[in-house]
Amino acid sequence: MALPLEGVRIADLTTVVMGPLATRMLADMGADVIRIEQPGGDVIRDYDPMRSPLMSAFSINLNRNKRSVLLDLKSDHGQAALMDIIASSDVFVTNLRRKALSRLGLDEAGVRTAREDIVYCVANGFGSDGPDADDAAYDDIIQAVSGLSSLFEWNTGEPRLVPSIVADKVTGTHIAFAIAAALHGRAVTGSGATLEVPMAETMAAFNLVEHLGGQTFRPPTGEFSYRRISTPHRKPRRTADGWIAILPYNKANWDQFFAFGGRPDLALDTRWSTARERVANADALYGLMDEIIVTKTTGQWLEFCKANSIPAAKVMKLEEVATHPHFKAVGLLQEAEHPTEGSYQYVRSPIHIAGESSELRHHAPRLGAHTNEVLGELGWSPHRLAALELRDVP
Repeated sequence: MALPLEGVRIADLTTVVMGPLATRMLADMGADVIRIEQPGGDVIRDYDPMRSPLMSAFSINLNRNKRSVLLDLKSDHGQAALMDIIASSDVFVTNLRRKALSRLGLDEAGVRTAREDIVYCVANGFGSDGPDADDAAYDDIIQAVSGLSSLFEWNTGEPRLVPSIVADKVTGTHIAFAIAAALHGRAVTGSGATLEVPMAETMAAFNLVEHLGGQTFRPPTGEFSYRRISTPHRKPRRTADGWIAILPYNKANWDQFFAFGGRPDLALDTRWSTARERVANADALYGLMDEIIVTKTTGQWLEFCKANSIPAAKVMKLEEVATHPHFKAVGLLQEAEHPTEGSYQYVRSPIHIAGESSELRHHAPRLGAHTNEVLGELGWSPHRLAALELRDVP
């Protein structure tokens, strides 16, 4: 069996994490992703840690299964090469700002002159219809403007940033989904598509799935929040010897939890007799959990929860995740030997396709490693390749 996107070519003019993550997801599904970088390469190539210049850990994990083409888009030859790549591609995806795209002739009209039925995807910080359309945006900014940072006020009394580039990664996932859906649409209709995936709108929508709350209705019936989530008492709990997350979910679970924790009397309290009551009284209910859970060890709680089908997990540090029996059994981290960077490990695609594998097909390339190969496939002669004057191409 072929991978789902084998035969699809993607011209990838994205930078940093959001776009490269999206195209890596598509590459893992079999797409031929042509990563186009300008002289010096994408900025993340030069982030520590790394073993050799322009081959950072970021780059190794975001560029696997792609081919790298180095082009100077300020030159006529570089622009001609890019248009030839676009003409041979099913998808063009970029997160360059709109003014830069217009200046380079890579707005939708310009790209469709190369291929009329292409899936054209632009991912920026803010949607093109709003007053902030041309503002610069990175993960920190989007966490703030989307309301995500403010959610920490429920717990800490002040806004904070999630210690993960969550806006980049959530938006990258949306980009990959939108492109895959548009490719299906083109297969059905024969027509291309124009996609816009803005970070701000994507993250605001992400946050409001549960927290639109009482503002869903007109007139409103309550505030922006989902009480079970917004309570400051929703958190990992200290046990007698560590930390754990436990979530009894139905009435039977809660009754078992109270009994095992030495408080069977709490099962009679009408404040948590139904799911609706438990949400309404989440502060009180979750506050009691601290008093109960600290009386037993992490191991005792895990054994009890497993026996009674109550969701629970020890709080793991990242270094523990790498050796966790489940993640080891499913092979989440894989080891490989890069031809220039030596031994390394990577996170495999978490998606499993029965009868097929989206494993590593080729290692993350050095900057421009496939420039001559890709353009040669498109009919560029050695003389014409030399005119690109790219001294960094391997």
